[in-house]
Amino acid sequence: MKHTKVTIKDIARIAGVSHSTVSRSLNDSSLISSDTKTQIQQIARELGFEFNASARSLSTSRTGTVGIIYPELFETFGNALYLGLLMTHIRHSLEEVSLDNLSTFPVNTCTGESNIQKLIKRKKVDGLIIIHPEIAPEDWQFILEAEIPFVVLHFKPRSHSFEQMNYFFSDHVSGGYQAASHLLSRGCRNILTLTEDSRELQFKERTDGYRNALKEAGISPRPDYIIGGDCSFEFGYEAVMRNRHLLDTLDAIFAQADIMALGAIEALRVLGISIPGDIKVVGYDDTELGKYFRPRLTTIHQPREAHAKAACARLIELLGLRGEKQDLSTPVQMVLTPTLVIRETCSGNHA
Repeated sequence: MKHTKVTIKDIARIAGVSHSTVSRSLNDSSLISSDTKTQIQQIARELGFEFNASARSLSTSRTGTVGIIYPELFETFGNALYLGLLMTHIRHSLEEVSLDNLSTFPVNTCTGESNIQKLIKRKKVDGLIIIHPEIAPEDWQFILEAEIPFVVLHFKPRSHSFEQMNYFFSDHVSGGYQAASHLLSRGCRNILTLTEDSRELQFKERTDGYRNALKEAGISPRPDYIIGGDCSFEFGYEAVMRNRHLLDTLDAIFAQADIMALGAIEALRVLGISIPGDIKVVGYDDTELGKYFRPRLTTIHQPREAHAKAACARLIELLGLRGEKQDLSTPVQMVLTPTLVIRETCSGNHA
């Protein structure tokens, strides 16, 4: 009799359970009841299922290495400013417990091969830190079936529910609200915002916070005061130059990334507009550049160090490196509030 290859999906369908329950049962996970494990293991034996030992071995052997899955936009200067600082904090946290890191995109840009699946299959890493908004559904399925420990950091996944995941995000609605509220407190009423024109949820949330602050102050947000582009110095500069007809009506600009803000400041300088005398400026992220350009940039600080430490601490718990017994069944989910950093681009009272 010719046999077809039996998969975890087949066993899950017969047992009437999820793929992850089958995987956990075959791994003899303590999260699954004895009766369920016995039933699933019996089905697997009857079907002649050959379990892929690569996933199981992850729970018994250690590489001392954590995989960091980071986004392709890391190669662009504007995005790398923030993500580079975040990666530095992650590396420091991992080194405290003598863990190495292996950083990669989700997909090999030359071959199209899944780097995530390759890392897991080849047992290159003990766990994953996922800093990417768009992991392919088949990669998520592979991660969950392999039961490799992972945490999600910074970006909210777009293609998979993160409700049961260990995640660590910023409250960007609060960040956008704080930026606009501070400008309003300085007497500003006509506030332009520069945002990233993309699918990124964090920029939509920053714009939502900006809108909320204006509405709370009795100001209707103007569509022409919300300008989208890319996260770059050039966009900030060109956005101001292309919309110079608005400058006589403006008293503030909220740029939703520091690199955009610096581009906008340069354009205002070229046009002979005083900062903060004529137009005040607030950025977002609190990257190093904002401290050194003049005037120094008022900005929203993302708690990147706290995020990195908390995410790494949870992953270390999931890897069983803490020693003491931990509750691993309940996900740790943290949303930290950004803070306002006041510098020279928003000092003084509105004239």
